[in-house]
Amino acid sequence: MKPRHQATRAAIDLIKRFEGFRPRAAQLPDGRWTIGYGHTRSARSGAVVSEADADALLVYDIAAVTAAISQWTFSPLNQHQFDALTAFVFNIGLSNFRRSSVLRRLNEGSYLQAACAMEMWRTADFEGERIVVDALVRRRSAEMALFLTPMDGYIPVPSLIVVPRVDEQAAHTAPLRATEVQTPLDTAIAAAVRTEDAEPASAAVAAAAAITARLNAILQDGEPESAPVAHEASPASDAAPPAAAAEPEIVAAPLAAWDQPIIVPAPPADEGPSPVAETVVAAAAEPEFEPAPEPETEAHAPSTDEPPPPLMFRAPATTPFSRRGKPRAPAPAIVLMGLTGLGVAGAGPVWGFGANAPGHSPIIPDAQIAGMGLGLLGAGLLAASVYMLLHRLAGQSE
Repeated sequence: MKPRHQATRAAIDLIKRFEGFRPRAAQLPDGRWTIGYGHTRSARSGAVVSEADADALLVYDIAAVTAAISQWTFSPLNQHQFDALTAFVFNIGLSNFRRSSVLRRLNEGSYLQAACAMEMWRTADFEGERIVVDALVRRRSAEMALFLTPMDGYIPVPSLIVVPRVDEQAAHTAPLRATEVQTPLDTAIAAAVRTEDAEPASAAVAAAAAITARLNAILQDGEPESAPVAHEASPASDAAPPAAAAEPEIVAAPLAAWDQPIIVPAPPADEGPSPVAETVVAAAAEPEFEPAPEPETEAHAPSTDEPPPPLMFRAPATTPFSRRGKPRAPAPAIVLMGLTGLGVAGAGPVWGFGANAPGHSPIIPDAQIAGMGLGLLGAGLLAASVYMLLHRLAGQSE
């Protein structure tokens, strides 16, 4: 005979945690009244209940649930599984549990599949649409955790031996969007409201703000702080230069685009060009695929009246090459290849199907297959020429 279980304090606490205590009766959308911890049978308008009386009403409601579970389930259940089922059935109702896949899996003896089937009951009709409710997701998780808790302790599963892998079949269980709702317990009408209406800053907005702040902090930490050092000039030290010049400071700057000019500020009038600036400019001006010859420039002495303009360097044009340095085919050859492919694609099938006259012995065996092959070859040549031509035009536009 199957043992008959009774709900323990674990099931009662789980139900009370998610139902919430309502001291005054409130009217439901279907016209009924609710009070206490989801009690509806004796709730009336204007009724008031204490927490002790609400506990007694909850035990009275749970009695019907436990009786139905014991009557409809035929597989043996431990106390944790029975308590989890009690909280689950109290939430979805007896009629839904009777036709659910959870009961069917239980009677098949598939306990793990029954626990996974609990997660299917996480949506609700809210404001004319079927949504995934965050509170139901949390409630199903708590019930599944209690259902899967062994009575004799957990079985060790070392991570290095049983390495977890992604279950592609369960990818559809992750909701695209979950709605956060609130159900006030001190109102005369029992209704749910969206959390976004009460608090505009949702969890997604808060997460995005946290990520942005973190990125800004990382970028600020990565940039070296360069503050100009002010030297107070004294009358005695105006004529005498400093004994040792300060080392040049290298400031990291973002890389410029390939076709954008690289602007380097000119050195001061009383100093020569910086060797570090010359090295950076030469490295930025050189293309990766071909070393650019250094232009012969005539040295001009900087004028002391006005500072010279900033130096501008631009990478040399790469007309016969692509951006990666690969040679490009000339445009006439591409056009000729496209015209050839177009002609072969059109003439091949015509020749294949017209080579053998109907009613006579075939002159060329398998001419139709050969004609279709020529047509496919011509189509491939035409597609390749179009792709190469578009790629060439895209490179010129860049």
